[in-house]
Amino acid sequence: MSYAPSWDLLVCGGTVLTMEDGARPISNGAVAIAGGKIIAVGPAEELLDQGPQGDVLDASGCIIIPGFVNTHSHLAMTLLRGLADDLPLKEWLEKHIWPAEKEHMNREAVRAGTALAAAEQLLAGVTTTTDMYFFDDEVASVLAEAGMRAVVAESLLDFPTPRCSGPDEMIERQRELIEAYRDHPLITPSVAPHSPYTVGAASLAREADLAEEYGVPLQIHLSETRWEVNKLLEEKGVSPVRYLADLGVLSDHTIAAHCVHVSPDDIALLAELEVGVAHNPISNLKLASGIAPVPAMLEAGVKVGLGTDGAASNNTLDLMRDMQTAALLHKGASGQPTVIPAIEALHMATTGGAAVLGLDDRIGVLREGMEADLICIDVTGPHATPVFDPASHLVYAARSADVRHTIVRGKVLVKDRELQTIDRAETIAHATEITAKIGS
Repeated sequence: MSYAPSWDLLVCGGTVLTMEDGARPISNGAVAIAGGKIIAVGPAEELLDQGPQGDVLDASGCIIIPGFVNTHSHLAMTLLRGLADDLPLKEWLEKHIWPAEKEHMNREAVRAGTALAAAEQLLAGVTTTTDMYFFDDEVASVLAEAGMRAVVAESLLDFPTPRCSGPDEMIERQRELIEAYRDHPLITPSVAPHSPYTVGAASLAREADLAEEYGVPLQIHLSETRWEVNKLLEEKGVSPVRYLADLGVLSDHTIAAHCVHVSPDDIALLAELEVGVAHNPISNLKLASGIAPVPAMLEAGVKVGLGTDGAASNNTLDLMRDMQTAALLHKGASGQPTVIPAIEALHMATTGGAAVLGLDDRIGVLREGMEADLICIDVTGPHATPVFDPASHLVYAARSADVRHTIVRGKVLVKDRELQTIDRAETIAHATEITAKIGS
């Protein structure tokens, strides 16, 4: 532990899991924060002995860890939660979701849905999220006002969206967002071609060029279904992964969502090009898209984080549920109980997710110099007693409702399970008013 010269906020009294390789849990630990960054991590009594310097946030009875990172989502789709369930992806999208979006997802709806998504995620310990949807300026504004960290983009498709008439306008909106937020402390602008089956080669190449020009992430759905893979094999003669690689779309800036149907050659290519993969276990199960070969990807050195996908296909933005599902799913699918151990699942939800988003130089571990994004999870309830292994406990026993505090860049956004920057009742009322029209 280094000496903390002056802290603004001391989060203390819990067991600290820094998520640094080889680091042991710190019982009765503390994290000192100043200027939005971590300035010291260590035993609480040692930091308190330096004298009162700022506010103290009680985390006794909690496990203190880096905030969860949601690597793939469509936030405003919280308003479509439960609208069309128990359907395959293609039918779900084309017959239900896209028509509903065309009719109802205007600027006001996107703002309301994004606020609802931010509230849900912050209460569940998600400090960093992603979004590829429409009206990206509204999305970025809502998340910045809430104090949440995010990677945001206007989705690009080769047909009109609720906001844009075509790819040219979509790219212009993306460029505007990048220019407006390129130096923002919380919002990372990005580009987001929807998928290789909804975006043609010319538009995909333009998106790759735009991402390269500004050095921003590129989000894309990739190899989500067997149908998609077969379509690309028939039309292009190669897998979706190889197709995008040949177009120059895949790089260390790419966030590839799903990657369910990838071959060993695809996995090797993802690793070689340093592509980040957003694993969405619950969405993939619910839509019967399949089970991504995550153990093989990790073995090959692919960066893997966890994503919820949109609430229309999950049906929550509860990343802890995805973390627990990922740990269990791959054991059952492989027949090996040692596959995806608890610490690996927790890594994917925190440090691994930060790497997928290209933010691992700022977030994902609790150490001096990193941005102060952390959560405190209460483990004093009957379902959470006793605690032998904190990492195992978080994956297999804890619940998102156990999140007591959520902090982003040193600002307390959830305190004692209460939102501090979002009006909970107003947000729910606004969303309910809009969804009454969708369901009518």
